[in-house]
Amino acid sequence: MNFTLKQLRYVEATGRLGSIANAAAELNISQSSITAAIGALESQIGFDLFVRTPAKGISVTPAGKETLRLIRGFIVQSRHFESEMMSVGGDSTGSIRVSCYATAAPSFLPPILKKFRASHPNTSITLLEGNMEATMVYLANGEADLAFCYDEMVEDSHDFTPLFDAPPYVLIAADDPLAQNSSVCLKDLAERPMIMLDLPRTKAYFTNMFEHLGMKPNIVHSTRSAEIARALVSGGHGYSLLNICPPDYRHNDTRFRVLPLRDKLHVPTFGIVTLAGIRKPNIVQVFIGQCVDLETEGAFDDITVKLPSHSPKK
Repeated sequence: MNFTLKQLRYVEATGRLGSIANAAAELNISQSSITAAIGALESQIGFDLFVRTPAKGISVTPAGKETLRLIRGFIVQSRHFESEMMSVGGDSTGSIRVSCYATAAPSFLPPILKKFRASHPNTSITLLEGNMEATMVYLANGEADLAFCYDEMVEDSHDFTPLFDAPPYVLIAADDPLAQNSSVCLKDLAERPMIMLDLPRTKAYFTNMFEHLGMKPNIVHSTRSAEIARALVSGGHGYSLLNICPPDYRHNDTRFRVLPLRDKLHVPTFGIVTLAGIRKPNIVQVFIGQCVDLETEGAFDDITVKLPSHSPKK
């Protein structure tokens, strides 16, 4: 067979986006180029990858799904090959594509990027942000070398490198009577107005915490932005629950308080997800190693909220 990596990327984008037009827009090329690449590959392999339906776009055939899986794996390996070639001779060069859970990214990424840039200034890092599901799609599609996410997203096809546990905590207005306590429990919050971080899996996670204890949260506002949740809490509209805590939440604002929860709850682990069974480029392995070193050094201690070890519970 005779095909190019560029043609495979055209086909992969079409399958991922479900549209020739969308693939052309993402890759900034003509639709005719996409159509030609699909036709050329289908001609060589002897079967159809897509079914064209007038006015409805395209859908992937059963054989096409398996072919796209193979193409994505090949594209990932080709990018790794490129990184390895760029590092021949010991040069600290190459590129890394990182997908990350957007709500958590501003808290944990700065120390990671600072450390890595200091040791590998010539390495290019591309950040792809999204909710937890989008983060894992970037990884599955070969658009990212690794993903920062919670362990609940890990499947058998993944490897997971844990970084830190992220217990849920309460963000509450400073003038709320509960803000004077050193910690709270869910029964203290159940009837109070709640501002829900409404993202895929996140809402279910927080709702299940209450339901596990036979309660139901009183959700009065929903938002997909942690910053909007913070603003609503500051304005006295209710409390919110989060897992990863930006350092300035506890030190630079007098309008709200950050409190740990006393309840015995499932605590998710935040870490690095990679595809299992795929040899990682040296530069990616170094990046992961530096993240683990930062965890050992306590770089992420300030972004988690835990019960005081020796203080009495209120």
